[in-house]
Amino acid sequence: MTLSELKTTLSELQQVQFKLPNGALVPAHFHVTEVGQIDKRFIDCGGTLRTESVINFQLWTSDDYDHRLSAAKLKSIIALSEKHLQLKDAEIEVEYQAETIGKYHLDFDGSSFVLRNTHTDCLAKDNCGIPTTKPKIKLTDLIANNQSCTPGSGCC
Repeated sequence: MTLSELKTTLSELQQVQFKLPNGALVPAHFHVTEVGQIDKRFIDCGGTLRTESVINFQLWTSDDYDHRLSAAKLKSIIALSEKHLQLKDAEIEVEYQAETIGKYHLDFDGSSFVLRNTHTDCLAKDNCGIPTTKPKIKLTDLIANNQSCTPGSGCC
């Protein structure tokens, strides 16, 4: 979800609710403690210089159980951030504290903002010898080449 998509969605809501990847809700008394833009310059393992830019939201909960963030309030926080930080319309990344700080992509399921797990990846698979698809081996080819896959043979 991009920043513009988030703002459009917020225009249709009263309250804001976030759902974790396991389906549990972030406690309703959460705060958005940071809104920012993170620009990253890096070289991948294939030697290619890359850049990445995301809009970062940090969610946090405390013991102020009566706190509720309205959609209008979040829109005003975003507007202030856009004014002072000149935010781009980039993908949103959400940070939320679990065992450690988790980074999530953001989606919307019609009623809640859904935090989707992020994953690491090799960006230079062709330079690292990583096949783009798994090779398919027919069992009949193994048999024809006098190869077998039996317990203890080390093939699986």
